[in-house]
Amino acid sequence: MENKVFVFGHKNPDTDSICSSMVHEILDKKNGWETKAVRLGNINKETQYVLDYLKIEAPELIEKVEEGQEVLLVDHNEFSQSVDGIEKAKILGVTDHHKIANFETSEPLYYTAKPYGCTATILYEEFKALGHTIERKEAILMASAIISDTLLLKSPTTTQKDKKALEELETIAGINVNEYGLEMLKAGTDLDDFTEEELINIDSKVFEKENIKYEIAQVNTVSIEDVLKREEKLKEVINKTIEEKGLSLFVLAITDILNSNSEIIALGEKTDVIKVAFNKELENDKALLEGVVSRKKQLLPNIDKNI
Repeated sequence: MENKVFVFGHKNPDTDSICSSMVHEILDKKNGWETKAVRLGNINKETQYVLDYLKIEAPELIEKVEEGQEVLLVDHNEFSQSVDGIEKAKILGVTDHHKIANFETSEPLYYTAKPYGCTATILYEEFKALGHTIERKEAILMASAIISDTLLLKSPTTTQKDKKALEELETIAGINVNEYGLEMLKAGTDLDDFTEEELINIDSKVFEKENIKYEIAQVNTVSIEDVLKREEKLKEVINKTIEEKGLSLFVLAITDILNSNSEIIALGEKTDVIKVAFNKELENDKALLEGVVSRKKQLLPNIDKNI
């Protein structure tokens, strides 16, 4: 691969992670900087819907970076969620909408973090601030990312900034956001050909607090019951993951995108956290969390402060 600055999102990339990396590269080129969007994992079906719609290829897959490789992080900052070798890479900048944790660099850098519903909303504002024209391609990429991360503006993570950005991007893209967005989200709920191991890794992140490691995975669906038909096998691979990664807790959130509820499966030695965090007793390792759809805003903060 040519020697360029790599731009990438987190492992097990979602639509925001992939689309925002690609948009970042477009924005960089408009600014006269040579960067290359890459990815740290497989493309999920929701993101593939976007790429197919635009008739473009996914960014190249990388598994590690060499010492001194210049990189720009998108949609994440925690090293546990980043590429292998990130500790010895040269991080030039970060564009993110998550909390800052376990992050340290040896040199100054550009760091943009805003509590928006989506990284793409931050990039939209950068386009506007720098006076660059937003073309249809990047408009669709940014709109898709916002739709994904905010569940069509229904997630509690949604801000007025996200709504404003999506409204303008809809016009530039020439799409009906509700129609396009629903089809895109539904594409991501097709889980039939995933193995249980693949399913828990579609959108999963590892977190660490005071040497306690835990993982929160999430899958979107239109039928929680259909996913729970695989409950026993899911528990088997979750327990295997806990052992292999040395986790104290693994939470799988099965999120109904139509009714805005999540059923969670929680396993590990720290499952008592769930009762304290959500005032819910686990029954057969499961609990229904009504109105809970966001890992960033609802699952993670409650678990993290009680772990």
